[in-house]
Amino acid sequence: MPVAAPHALTVPASGIRRVLELAWTVPDAVVLCVGEPDLPTAPHVLAAARDALDRDDTRYTPNGGIPELRDALAAWLDPQHAPPVRRDDVWVTAGGAQALHLGLSLTVGAGDGVLVPDPGYPPFSMATRLLQAEPQPYVLRAEDGFLPDPAVVEAAVTDRTRVLLLNSPSNPLGTTLPADLLAELVGVARRHDLWVLSDECYAAFPGDAPHVPAARFDTDGRVLTVHTFSKTHAMTGFRVGALVVPDLLAPLLPHVQEAVVSCVNTPAQYAALAALTGPQDAVEHARRTYREHRALATAVLDERGIPWLGATGGLYLWADVSHASGGDVAAWAEDLVRQEGVAVAPGSAFGTAGEGWARISLTAGADDLRRGLSRLPARVRREPV
Repeated sequence: MPVAAPHALTVPASGIRRVLELAWTVPDAVVLCVGEPDLPTAPHVLAAARDALDRDDTRYTPNGGIPELRDALAAWLDPQHAPPVRRDDVWVTAGGAQALHLGLSLTVGAGDGVLVPDPGYPPFSMATRLLQAEPQPYVLRAEDGFLPDPAVVEAAVTDRTRVLLLNSPSNPLGTTLPADLLAELVGVARRHDLWVLSDECYAAFPGDAPHVPAARFDTDGRVLTVHTFSKTHAMTGFRVGALVVPDLLAPLLPHVQEAVVSCVNTPAQYAALAALTGPQDAVEHARRTYREHRALATAVLDERGIPWLGATGGLYLWADVSHASGGDVAAWAEDLVRQEGVAVAPGSAFGTAGEGWARISLTAGADDLRRGLSRLPARVRREPV
């Protein structure tokens, strides 16, 4: 009897998905565990997809995407990056998830190491294992505000390490990497001749300071960047993202993309083009909405005496629930669904350093946020972290 490939068995299940599926079994559960925008897709974006269908523009596109979209992405990214961004460097992908997989496919092989943040987005490690490479966590500490310490990152490098994975704004932490810290981290990669894979899917929601891309500090062609339309434009189901690569890797992309998806579906690409080049009112409305949601959520947490990380960007709030979780935040999160009908993502789903914390999605509606967070177990008031 055939057996599954051994490396496929090493891909861990998602602790977030476990809580979500449990919430689906509880009537009227408040779901605060996933980053699904509670906002409509902009009308001009939907119209662009419909127009493509109406004219029967449903055939294959070039592997990298329709030229107009790649040019628009390059023009959008170029002012922020150090090396000029060319059309050939921009690849349209099936969401940020495929961009992540494609970036790792270009840079690691079996047995190679990928430095991943802990706490960090679970697919960083999942995609690494699927490619038979090994996640090498670098710990983000509460005393550092959950920002990477370059010395800690450098200490995690081994002779097998090939990639340093960065994430700003962070999922799950809501932190953003300041320019001086980003420059240091890219410098660590340069000293050890590593690729840098930078997940910047939440760049449209940078908080008070402007977003700084890792590629701004790329002096020798080692930074790859992941983007997505999913959260910025409320297009999660369209599955359109982008991978930006250094010139050295661009010639490899046609063959690698052909082996995976050939190309992203055509109407979705025209929708993405409209999202990027059309009116940006919906994006600004989303920014205002999530800022308001952050203020609402932190106010409720303060009322209940629950500490939270002073997030500066992204769409999530990182809350300290150690007073209630008893050293097993995953089990506590499941009990919270069953007993209170509230689903939050357990911090341990993002790595061992997340024990005692929970991720709260600010993409839920305001009423759900207030109702759900009001059911969290209160503790003695103390100042936010």
